[in-house]
Amino acid sequence: MKFALAALVLLLSAMAAPLAAAAQPLQASVRINAPVFIIRHFQKAEGADPSLSAQGRANAERLAAILKDKGIKAVFATQTRRAMETGEPLAKALGLKVTPYDPSNVAALAGAVTSAAGPVLIVGHSNTVPELVALFGGARPAPLGEDDYGTLFEVAPDGSVTTTAVR
Repeated sequence: MKFALAALVLLLSAMAAPLAAAAQPLQASVRINAPVFIIRHFQKAEGADPSLSAQGRANAERLAAILKDKGIKAVFATQTRRAMETGEPLAKALGLKVTPYDPSNVAALAGAVTSAAGPVLIVGHSNTVPELVALFGGARPAPLGEDDYGTLFEVAPDGSVTTTAVR
């Protein structure tokens, strides 16, 4: 009985180790040489994969105006309609295309960002923006609420983070 209990404890602890590692927050490990701008998509309409609302579209235009002279080399967004539409006005103004990324594969996104050789915009979601800020060397911001739209995070190569309200 003691052997079975010890074996069970050993088995459970071996199984828990990968889960504990997966639960660890993402560590800032990507060295950047240019600013990375990160924002949550703007206000959305209703539905399964909603477009931006009229207010969201207006804010996406404001974002484009703010970033058009920042030397942006690439615009990345998740494949959701609202995220792609958030990045579209800036991409169009700069003659770029919005490049979709998989939020579950941040290593691929990090590689694409560093390959861009200049400032980039990343459009994410309330549950991914804090992790992205930390991934690129900034201090992890507080979690974003469901109604938190329009906070633009600029992560500088030295890890400093500046926020701008886009409203």
